[in-house]
Amino acid sequence: MENTRREDWNNPRHQQENKKIVAGILAILLGYLGIHKFYLGYTKEGLIQLLLGLLLGLGGIIGIIEGVIYLTKSDEDFYQTYQKGYRGWF
Repeated sequence: MENTRREDWNNPRHQQENKKIVAGILAILLGYLGIHKFYLGYTKEGLIQLLLGLLLGLGGIIGIIEGVIYLTKSDEDFYQTYQKGYRGWF
């Protein structure tokens, strides 16, 4: 059992930084500012969400929805969708 764990941690997939928890918390707490988008490297989407939040108040709703989506995805699915792939919205 111990050898299996070591082999899993030597797998390059586990060496990639997963930003799921931080992005999810930022989305829920500061989603109206688009901070989670900037954290994930989505500058254009972050600016759009910032404007939606400041001008229309919609950025906060989007942030809460995205935060819940981020936190309910598996680590691998989040990494493949938002960090390796480029999916800027939901």
